[in-house]
Amino acid sequence: MAKDTKEKILATALDLFSKNGYAGTNIRELTASLGMVKSSIYKHFESKEDIWNALLDEMIAYYEEHFGSPERVQPVPDSLEELTSMTMQMVNFTVHDERIIKTRKVLTLEQFRDERARGLATKHFLTGLTEMFTHIFAGMMDKGLLRRDDPAMLAFAYTAPISALIHLCDREPEKTEDAIRKIEAFNQHFTATYAVRPRNLARK
Repeated sequence: MAKDTKEKILATALDLFSKNGYAGTNIRELTASLGMVKSSIYKHFESKEDIWNALLDEMIAYYEEHFGSPERVQPVPDSLEELTSMTMQMVNFTVHDERIIKTRKVLTLEQFRDERARGLATKHFLTGLTEMFTHIFAGMMDKGLLRRDDPAMLAFAYTAPISALIHLCDREPEKTEDAIRKIEAFNQHFTATYAVRPRNLARK
């Protein structure tokens, strides 16, 4: 029961922080949204800052479980079609999962206030994705699926436009389907550009 209450508090805090920011949300508003009194919240969390840090811990765990991380990298695809399928599964999850959407909004708002949020924003919006796909592309090069290139630079070139279009979905949700189509088109262009051609394979 206590675990359920803590999860309910954190879910409501995520909703309010994603709309109003950390500074724009106070304990009174949180308790009102929950239909609780302050003393009930303080049985589970010592302060708003304690709620914030617990929420960040939960964000990290949820993101890594469902999306992956440099420490939990997806298996290296065995074909270009698998790369496309894996990428689009990740994209569809991240633009449609409400919890992930709210997490991105919170990190975007709070990256200028909170050092930990800043580090997570950098990891989830840039470096984490680049590291994940550096590993994936290096593996695909070793399998002879992608032509030899600097895998880190290739990963950066691949993930940057996809990340930009995901953020567009957050700012303008009505453009989500168009953004997904653009990501699909970009993926097709990328694989066509960097795929190993049959004549290259013959040289090996």
